[in-house]
Amino acid sequence: MRRRDFIVLVAGGTTMWPLHLQAQQSQKMFRISVLLPGTPTSFALRAAAFLDGLREHGHVEGKTVVIEWKWGQDRVETLSGLAAELVRSNVDVIVTGGTFAAKALKSATATIPIVMAIIGDPVAAGLVDNLARPGGNLTGFSIVAPELGGKRLELLKEIVPNLSSVAVLLNSRNPQSQIELREMRTAAEVMGLRLYPTEISTEDGLDDAFAAMSKAAVQALVVLTDPILFSQRKRTVDLANRNRLPAMYFFQGFAEEGGLMSMVQAIPICFAVPGPMQTGY
Repeated sequence: MRRRDFIVLVAGGTTMWPLHLQAQQSQKMFRISVLLPGTPTSFALRAAAFLDGLREHGHVEGKTVVIEWKWGQDRVETLSGLAAELVRSNVDVIVTGGTFAAKALKSATATIPIVMAIIGDPVAAGLVDNLARPGGNLTGFSIVAPELGGKRLELLKEIVPNLSSVAVLLNSRNPQSQIELREMRTAAEVMGLRLYPTEISTEDGLDDAFAAMSKAAVQALVVLTDPILFSQRKRTVDLANRNRLPAMYFFQGFAEEGGLMSMVQAIPICFAVPGPMQTGY
């Protein structure tokens, strides 16, 4: 493939995954693989926006590009196998979302360009060496904004009278959630709030997690960044509402499912991509 810039909107609601592609005229049908950790239903809006963005730049699935979709079905343990399958198919570029999937792809290939969306801290996750000289074959967007934890707690304090205890729902296997939790602990101490971290590792843990919150008699809830929790956003929102917990979520999609409010910040990171493809912003 020759140099091209790939900008595609991959989003649900107003969340966007921007990438930029300028392909030179060619008879070749370029092949794109998409690896997402959730299900076709839970990521339907983002998948549709991805296709819309391609069309805006003159690329139509089945006409100018071939797209191979792989879904983790909310099972993190499947991502390594799916990543290996995509690499063996020798596609031109891989698009992915979430830190788990990005790490699986990084382990599977050092040559195929990987475009990531909404990942955590790329350095802490081991995806790049550093932000100044990242190296490697990955580029994309990061949500390196753990300071948002304090802002989320501030908003909850404004709407919940005499707030003193807040549950924090997180995926125990997600390194980004652990980073956010550390920053939130610092903010909570300054505000005089008690945090009750409640961890899940699979979707089956949601009911138990909310039962633990109820037993602790917490007054509000913050849900930390995680692709599995995003995929399970309707169940999460329903459980929070059923337990009458004012909740702050990490993406607008939760609010669209009936959640109280959300706050997110996406940051473009200019990772260098070696080889025949170069991306830039």
